[in-house]
Amino acid sequence: MAVDLARLQFAITTSLHFLFVILTLGLGPLVAIMETRFALTGKPVFERMTRFWGQIYVINYVLGILVGLSLEFQFGMNWSGLTHFAGDVFGTSLAMETLVAFFVESTFLGIWIFGWGKLPRAVHAAVFWVVVLTAYTSVFWILTANGFLQHPVGHRVQGDHLELVDYGALLTNEAATSAIMHIIPVVLATAGFFVAGVSAWHFRRGTEDVEFFRRSMKLGLVVAGVAGFFVAATGYSQLDVVQKIQPIKWALLWGEDSGTGPTLEQLQAQAVARYGPGDYTPPEWVAPTFKVMTYIGSFLFEYLFWLPLVMAIKTWVERRPLLLRLLVWIIPIPFVAAIAGWLVREVGRQPWLVYGYLRTEDGASPVGTASVLTSLILFSVLFVALAVVDYLLIARLARSGPDAAVLGGTLPVTEPVAEGEAGRPGDGRLLRL
Repeated sequence: MAVDLARLQFAITTSLHFLFVILTLGLGPLVAIMETRFALTGKPVFERMTRFWGQIYVINYVLGILVGLSLEFQFGMNWSGLTHFAGDVFGTSLAMETLVAFFVESTFLGIWIFGWGKLPRAVHAAVFWVVVLTAYTSVFWILTANGFLQHPVGHRVQGDHLELVDYGALLTNEAATSAIMHIIPVVLATAGFFVAGVSAWHFRRGTEDVEFFRRSMKLGLVVAGVAGFFVAATGYSQLDVVQKIQPIKWALLWGEDSGTGPTLEQLQAQAVARYGPGDYTPPEWVAPTFKVMTYIGSFLFEYLFWLPLVMAIKTWVERRPLLLRLLVWIIPIPFVAAIAGWLVREVGRQPWLVYGYLRTEDGASPVGTASVLTSLILFSVLFVALAVVDYLLIARLARSGPDAAVLGGTLPVTEPVAEGEAGRPGDGRLLRL
């Protein structure tokens, strides 16, 4: 019971955290492109775009950091067996993500936030490109660690734990590299539809800021269309890797359509013969979850991949209520598909924590059911609350439009006055955010 609760807790918290990660990773390059265009042209519209979409980025980033910090505690609380058995291997990647990527990313983001008006335009844009690149470096290290859990390589068994012996094999693990190549276009396409959808919402309400939202929509649609093509291509490549390293997951996902390979029953019998008695088949609900992901992906990124590009070229899209409504409705759909894909990847390797080496029940901490249930409730409530706050803040700013953005703007500061004189708010100095 305690193990099941710990698994449920990790599934809930990682899925909610992944929602923040998707938007942060996807929106970052779009904001960087906007500011680069401002740095090159000096046009005010690109500065306003950078401030508006950049403020949404900052809101999501800050709340995502709070979720991520809370997520780290679960390894020590519920999965001490995993850290003892394989921490010497995948812990290296997690440490690199924290010490190199995260600290550099957050430091440069702070410079970017407080550097408006103080740094030259080109330097300020370059600072944000550093933020974007380090964010994707974080993705590399996180998925390198996760790839080892999916397909252990570059290690040796030393007593009751694993030791890293081939760092190159760890970094080039196909379970990690295929996932990295897939997640990048996924987040870009998701953010592209997000930017296009918010812009479409304003066009439906007759916005007067036509140039701002026309340029935003075009950028979002171009990114969504191009990235969507690679979502489909890399998705199929990743499935080829799954068939190679986790054939039992592959058989479950495809069922009778899996081809001429071994059946699920045959693979289960082979696993019993190799690892001993037990059920080595992932939960059955993984298969319909996979179908949800593939149906959404096929709809958005195979059958409709051309539509965003056409709409980006044709300016009449802003006068087509049905297309505008479609773009608004699409906003949450890529998020659903991404979460479904993450669940398929993680739950699909059950009953293993480290595939072929450490079962889930053997990696759990010796913690009582009551303690795990308490942490499950507390963390779930906290994460849901942060997700709701994130949504409300982003939705409020997105509906209010670019004039509501304060990032990089100025606020009046009361001028110091002599004793006995009346202060006049708005006089004198200005504080740049």
